[in-house]
Amino acid sequence: MATEEQYDVGRGGTPAIHRPKATEVEQHGIDTIPPEHRHSRPLDLFRIQFGGANTFATIILGTFPVLLGLSFWEAVGATILGVVVGALILMPMGLFGPLTGTNNAVSSGAHFGVRGRIVGSFLSLLTAIAFYSISVWVSGDAVVGALVRLVGVEDSELLRGVVYAVIGALVIVVVIYGYLFMLLVNKIVVVGNTVLMLLGVLAYAGEFDPGYASPGYALTTFWPTFVLSALIVMGNPISFGAFLGDWSRYIPRETAPSRLLAATFAAQLMTLVPFLFGVATATLVAGEADYIVALINVSPLWYALLLMVVAFLGGLSTGITSLYGTGLDFSSVFPRLSRVQASLFIGALAFVFILVGRLAFDLIESVNAFIGAIVICTTPWMIIMTIGYVVRRGHYRELDLQVFNQGRTGGAYWFSQGVNWRGMVAWIPAAVLGLLFANYPPLIEGPFRNVADGVDLSLLVAIGVAAVVYLSTLVAFREPRYVFGPEGPRLVPASAAQEQGIEDNASASAHRVRARTVHGGGGANRHDGD
Repeated sequence: MATEEQYDVGRGGTPAIHRPKATEVEQHGIDTIPPEHRHSRPLDLFRIQFGGANTFATIILGTFPVLLGLSFWEAVGATILGVVVGALILMPMGLFGPLTGTNNAVSSGAHFGVRGRIVGSFLSLLTAIAFYSISVWVSGDAVVGALVRLVGVEDSELLRGVVYAVIGALVIVVVIYGYLFMLLVNKIVVVGNTVLMLLGVLAYAGEFDPGYASPGYALTTFWPTFVLSALIVMGNPISFGAFLGDWSRYIPRETAPSRLLAATFAAQLMTLVPFLFGVATATLVAGEADYIVALINVSPLWYALLLMVVAFLGGLSTGITSLYGTGLDFSSVFPRLSRVQASLFIGALAFVFILVGRLAFDLIESVNAFIGAIVICTTPWMIIMTIGYVVRRGHYRELDLQVFNQGRTGGAYWFSQGVNWRGMVAWIPAAVLGLLFANYPPLIEGPFRNVADGVDLSLLVAIGVAAVVYLSTLVAFREPRYVFGPEGPRLVPASAAQEQGIEDNASASAHRVRARTVHGGGGANRHDGD
């Protein structure tokens, strides 16, 4: 039975809001969330982000600065820098959901075109597979390590495979239930894992030495190693870029932008808890081949048990935040698949990747490469989205964003056959050039990685190219006036082109045709926003 609740959402209240129980299977797919179903608040956005990152997957990322040879305090500096810079880039990505009522990949159709938004879908898929795999992988290893020490079972590939399967299956179950069940899990993880990690101060008080010094830098000298460490850490907040709209779409559109920005920044700052746990504990087991097993072995028995709880809860939390959004978006790109079916398909694909990766690849090298690809490819996309938000004054048309999903053509974001080449022309060279300058050894080593004596310039190149090219195209090749709000464009000119009306595509699949009923016929469902 659903309940009716009323929330203060910032600039005034809203009518009674329909809030289903957490145990009810979510009915919404990629369609626009109606006002009466927007039952979340910025606090929920905070909880999902922090809960999704307050896990062993983030702890593993926190170990990288030490593994790469930084001293404890150098590693702390690189970690704080990576989190803060990543959070600043991420913050605006929480603004789109309340304005568009849909996820960020679909929202990006306003700047890349309703077909060009496939770029966002690709980035979402890349991130989901990477972080779902990492979370199940490292959490499973932690659970196995604890079982070996506590119960005395024999470690084996079979045992690890079974544990991976259990955690992966539970993640999929939560994802199938949907947003509210996911929010419930993350509420538990926010409090539970934070307390358990802080208990580590007691567990390791006699062993930890803040004076831990560098044994030698992985990239020979300090600055290249420091920058690489910060970029790896930054991969965590950047990984949320494609997903924030999955959760913020349930927040009323009247919510003050400042509250959304603050929720995201605060959540990312709180991830310093698992990050610094990883930094500190990495110094305890420096030189060991398997960080997770080594940490469990040096832990007091009582804390080894708690680490298994942290690993289990964390594996669920990171896995569901990664898989939920991609299943949602994948079902819109391939409408034959429902949200549930798409989630099952991607979950199965990621599980195969986990098993193959565990047997055939080095965990550290694989994580390093995936994080590099995510940072370099997703950051310029986020920069383009942010610039687009500013010049459009936060103005978006909900119905026009759904054109592709509903098997229609035309509308404000049709541009050139559904693609806005201004955004595409900025994103493609930014991502390509970023990869050419990247230095994430040994799997991603661009030919220009040594132009600054080994210091990785990939992020600066990707951001700079995306910003300069996108702004230049907006000025040189003006967007039509109708994509801007009543107040017109900000900072850029506009053209007087005629808008193409929305029309049904006779060749659309039956699945896309059925999606049209979400908005009902051809009626408009538009809002202007500043």
